[in-house]
Amino acid sequence: MSEKKKVELLSPAGNMACFYAAIAAGADAVYAGGSRFGARAYAGNFTEEEFIEAIGYAHLFGKKLYMTLNTLMKEKEMDELGDFLAPYYKAGLDGVIVQDLGLISYIMEKFPLLPVHASTQMAITGVYGAKYLKSLGAERIVPARELSLEEIRNIHDKVDIEIEVFIHGAMCYSYSGMCLMSSFLGGRSGNRGRCAGPCRQPYGEKGEYLLSMKDLCSIELLDRIIDAGAVSLKIEGRMKSEEYVAGVTSIYRKYLDKLEREGSTDFKVDKRDLDTLLRLYSRSGKNTGYFTKHNGAEMITMRRGSYESSDELGFKSEKLRLGVKGIIHAHKGEPIRLELSREEKKAECIGAEVQQASKRPVGRDDIKKQLEKTGDSDFFFEEIVYDTEDDIFVPLKSINEVRREALKKLREEILSEYKRSL
Repeated sequence: MSEKKKVELLSPAGNMACFYAAIAAGADAVYAGGSRFGARAYAGNFTEEEFIEAIGYAHLFGKKLYMTLNTLMKEKEMDELGDFLAPYYKAGLDGVIVQDLGLISYIMEKFPLLPVHASTQMAITGVYGAKYLKSLGAERIVPARELSLEEIRNIHDKVDIEIEVFIHGAMCYSYSGMCLMSSFLGGRSGNRGRCAGPCRQPYGEKGEYLLSMKDLCSIELLDRIIDAGAVSLKIEGRMKSEEYVAGVTSIYRKYLDKLEREGSTDFKVDKRDLDTLLRLYSRSGKNTGYFTKHNGAEMITMRRGSYESSDELGFKSEKLRLGVKGIIHAHKGEPIRLELSREEKKAECIGAEVQQASKRPVGRDDIKKQLEKTGDSDFFFEEIVYDTEDDIFVPLKSINEVRREALKKLREEILSEYKRSL
């Protein structure tokens, strides 16, 4: 078996606000859909510009971004996929989650450096399926959510492939990807990202929710799930809110960090955190899924199919920004010059010539004020060194220009190692 890897916390994002919330809350990686080929056609999803921006932002903070390509593909769509995927591949996309078997060999041929993850919608239930997908080139599998801990462990022990496991969120009554109920009843295919959720509707004379699964909440089993071989722990929810993403991610982050620090001896979850998870979103209480039991009536909501939630938990988060160091040089008769650094990465920008002040000089406070106007950029100044003279004048516009250009160059320098060419 390969060397044991650090466990990844993987969070969902249906839009940019949820993406920023996931990163701020402590996700190691985020999965999101582009404008096409994803199993959540009714999520906000990302434009091409947004997704490429998100790839770069994730890499600035040492995180990863995966794209969902988890629908069954039509033949004509295979001809369109290359042009669709190319910009993300070149920007450094960290992996794609796929359902269609043909898509694996297509990506291996066209985009050889792009990791492929086999979606839970492939319903991988055992060793032979995992071996086959590895032989095709998949680096990771997301097994069917119906597997027990022992079944996951068996795959881990016998196949050298990464295992990603759903740990929180909605459950399907059927094997994921194997349900045709929505297609037959309303012409909306779950395998094409358009499931209408008929299992969430009431049936029978009593109007009970006979097919509506309670949501999964496995935080009390985290130590056992990791011990079974999971290297990525996945939170469901690309259709859910920014608060849900921030709240659930932060609570699971807390206990993953606790396990890393203290180990699994006497691992316990505070009841207040369990209650918070249920208040964020749940269907009729928590459920630990199939990890430790085969099935049971207690896994069904019965009394309601929709979510119960609270919007008053205060989990909305601001976009994180990366700290940089700067040295500003301003000497009469020389161009103003700004040097930036972030660890070993550096950038420099040169602006207008510095003049002798004829009236009011531009002082250090004036320069500082302009430099700190980083606005909605990905950076803030954690330290500025001033190599400046007194009685100087330089247009404030020039200070703003060198700041913007230097930050742009630094971002490009940091992200250059992630870029690919076709």
